[in-house]
Parts: sequence; structure tokens; C-alpha cells
Amino acid sequence: MAKPIVVIAEELSPATVEALGPDFDVRNVDGTDRTALLSALAEANAVLIRSATQVDAEAIAAAPQLKVVARAGVGLDNVDIKAATEAGIMVVNAPTSNIVSAAELTIGHLLSIARHIPAANASLAAGEWKRSKYTGAELFEKTVGIIGLGRIGALITTRLQAFGMNVVAYDPYVTTARAQQMGVQLLSLDDLLATADFITIHMPKTPETTGMIGTAQLAKMKKTAYIVNVARGGLIDEDALAEALANNVIAGAGLDVFVSEPVSPDSKLLGLPNIVVTPHLGASTEEAQEKAGVSVAKSVRLALSGELVPDAVNVAGGVIDPTVRPGIPLMEKLGQVLAGLAEAPLASIDIEVRGEIVEFDVSVLRLAALKGLFSNTVSEQVSYVNAPLLAEQRGIAVRLMTDATSADYRNVLTIRGATSDGTQLSVSGTLTGPKQQQKIVEINGFDVEVPFAEHLIVMLYTDRPGIVAIYGKEFGDAGINIAGMQIARKGAGGQALSVLTVDSPVPEGLLEAVRAAIAADSLREIDVVDE
Repeated sequence: MAKPIVVIAEELSPATVEALGPDFDVRNVDGTDRTALLSALAEANAVLIRSATQVDAEAIAAAPQLKVVARAGVGLDNVDIKAATEAGIMVVNAPTSNIVSAAELTIGHLLSIARHIPAANASLAAGEWKRSKYTGAELFEKTVGIIGLGRIGALITTRLQAFGMNVVAYDPYVTTARAQQMGVQLLSLDDLLATADFITIHMPKTPETTGMIGTAQLAKMKKTAYIVNVARGGLIDEDALAEALANNVIAGAGLDVFVSEPVSPDSKLLGLPNIVVTPHLGASTEEAQEKAGVSVAKSVRLALSGELVPDAVNVAGGVIDPTVRPGIPLMEKLGQVLAGLAEAPLASIDIEVRGEIVEFDVSVLRLAALKGLFSNTVSEQVSYVNAPLLAEQRGIAVRLMTDATSADYRNVLTIRGATSDGTQLSVSGTLTGPKQQQKIVEINGFDVEVPFAEHLIVMLYTDRPGIVAIYGKEFGDAGINIAGMQIARKGAGGQALSVLTVDSPVPEGLLEAVRAAIAADSLREIDVVDE
């Protein structure tokens, strides 16, 4: 079989290709050459990029086989996530690859502006010796205000506490208990601005945070205070900052990021003596680049093998516990079976997880159920990414329910569906034995125990003598081999359910003949794809 095609659109570390391994056809292209990029994407299953390649709606439309866009870094401004999601394409990045580098650069900026290191260096390099001009301030026993106490904020906290600094923070999503564990006092933004001697911002860029530090906020700071931004350009209003620095409203600033990059040489910020600027170096260390490349290479391997990826930004997933992982393919197959049982559009879906497994995060099983549900019933490429969107577009209400009690098996996974005509459907499965064999253990209220097979026949009819002989003869005469069979009933003379596994697809005409011959209430062939 042909190897999956992975397009590398920008220069990445050699370790990235090594992490991909020999299982892929790796092709290199200049992602800034639009024509070459679109041509390469026509056959690509995955594309690896950094910040220069634009994967927009046009690029996504040109890539019918694309399953994953991998950004070797944190930012995703150059990826149209909405278009990718609608196309069922997973978008992944390396969110932790540069956190140490970004934290260390923040410390570097704080020291540089506090001790005037860049200006003093330039002065000495020009032949001057002006010690008194560059008298600075110590960090020791000063207060640093951290706006955004996430992963980078936490790293900076520990590093600055080692300098003997008092740390205060503003973060509406961090609890007081968590802050206390870190030795940090939570304050309102206004109180932080008024209290801190040094301020550093580590917030994501959103409509709410863009320009969050403007003229009014800078005016609340101490005249001796410094502010640093290595997170995202635009969190600080650049015009307001330039004015505040020029008028000595604050003592100084350090910037690694800008609203527009590369920053214009005419920017008011670049000519000021009390600012330190760097050209977006937050992730520019050999270690961070290698971590980012290796991280997304591993994500590509997972994505192309059909697995969920913890670092996918457009999939509601996360780290999957090993106990939960075997349930993912089982739930996908149950979704396929439920879709095959439905003779009218589904209106609602309940996904039930029962047993010991509910001690862990099982939210991934909701995605697996929806992926299986749509995999054989829609024309679009279905993935963990767009399966919830497909349900929403079709008006299907979806619920995930858990129960620690499971009467007959350690764990049971169930999907219940209600169709638009009011029909109630259900299918349950479990994993048995040391090899974790996947089995169907219930269909529409009938208890069965049937291993999955590529071709299933599910028949519902009135229980009476001779039925097995009738359909056995029909299938035998047509050359359809029955590999396995199980019959379940709730009482003699009532309804019975037969589940057959057969070795080959059954022609529609034969299904209709069997349906008529046994006067079946329902007869469905269900093809189960092992993805």
C-alpha cells in the first residue's frame, strides 16, 4: 500500500523527520510559494508548517485527502481553524514546546529593562563609559504582577520567587486555593497595576484581551514600574504605551511581540530610550524548535492512525487514559451499528458508559460514537473533528451519561437513539478476555453476545418454528456463508432477534426476499468498518 503523504512546508529540525519515522512519504515544499503549496496539498494527508505558511480556506479546499494540519509552535493565526473543522481536518500545535523558552525570555526582558543592559552594551560598544547613566533597579524584594497565571505564568512565578520577589497575579480562571499553593496572591487587575513594580503579561489574544493594557491602565501603574509582553502582540495598546514611555508615565517596557510583524521601522516604540525590543524570539531556541517539531510529528502519527490527539485544538478531547483507550474503536463500531439499525433520521442520541471505566475522563467516547454514527451515512469525510458539527447541523441532540454500576460486565458502552418517527433503538458492547475482544451484548433490548464482523444481518420477527431453516436456505441458495448466528427472544411466541455474521455482502434483492419469507418486522444488513 502507498504510504501516507506528509508535506513539510517550512524548515523544521531533523529530529522532526526522525520522529515521523519511515512509514510516511515525506515531501518538502516552500510554503510561501502559493502555487507549489496548493499543488503539494492535492495529495497530502498531513501538512507540517510553522508561521509563514498560510493554510486558509483556499488551501484546505485544495487538499481533499488532508487529515491533519500540524503547526510546529503555539500560535495558529495562519490556520483557518473553522474551515479545517468543517472539512473534518484536525489542527494540532505544540502548546508546551516553547513555555520554558518564553519564560526565560521574560526573565531576560525584566533584567534587561531593570539594569539597562542593552543600552549600556550599545554605549560601551560605541566607546563610552557612563556607569552613572545606567543605574538600575534590583528585582530583590520587589513585587512582580503576573497577568495570566497559566503554564508560562507558573514557570515565571517559581523563577522570580528564587530572586526573592513577591508575586501577585490577575487571572479570573485561577482559584484562590491554586494561587496559594503557588505562593501567589490574587488581585484584581486594577489593584495589580497599582501594586506591582514589574508587570508581565501572559494572556491569550482574544477580543476581550486585545488592548487590555491601554492609556487608563498604564496611568494606574507606578511611575517607577516596568511592563513586559512576550505573549501576543496587541495585548498592550502600542500607541498608548509609546505615549506613556515618552512622557515617563512608567519607567520602561520590554516587548517581544507586536501588533504587526515584522514591526515597522517607523514604529514610535523603536526610537524610545526606555524600551527593550526583540523580534519575536519567545520560541527561538534550538530546544524549543526541536520540541515543537517532535511534538507535532508524534501528533501527525496519531492523527493518521485514526487516534485522537491530545494537542488537537479543534477536538474536545484531551489526554486519554489507557483504561479508556480500548473503548474508542468499540464505541465507533457501536455507532456504525446504530446507524445501520435506523430506518429514519435520528433525532437524539444518548451515549451511556457504565462500569469501572467512569472513574476516568470518558468524554472521548462521545466523539467516537458520533464518528461511528456518521462514518457510513454521510458523504463528507468524518473525523473526531467534525462529527459533533455534523450532529449539530442535523439537529441531533446528544448526551453523554455515566454510571459506575454495571450488572453483567465490568464495563458496558451503550448508544441509544430516537428516530424522527419515534422509534427507539439501542446497541451495547463490551470488551472481554485478556485480548479485549469487542462484542455486541445488546440490540434493541435483546441480550446477545456477538463478536463484531464486517457484515452483520439483524432480523426482528415473530418467534415461531422453522424461521431459521427458511432464512438459512435463502442465504445458502444464494451462496452467502453464515459464519455465526445468535438468536434472542423475550418469550416464546413473542418477538425474536437474530444476528448473523456473514462472509460477504448480501444483495438488496436477497434481503427483500428473506424479509418477505419470514415476515420480518425489520431486516437490516450492517457493514462495520474497522477503522
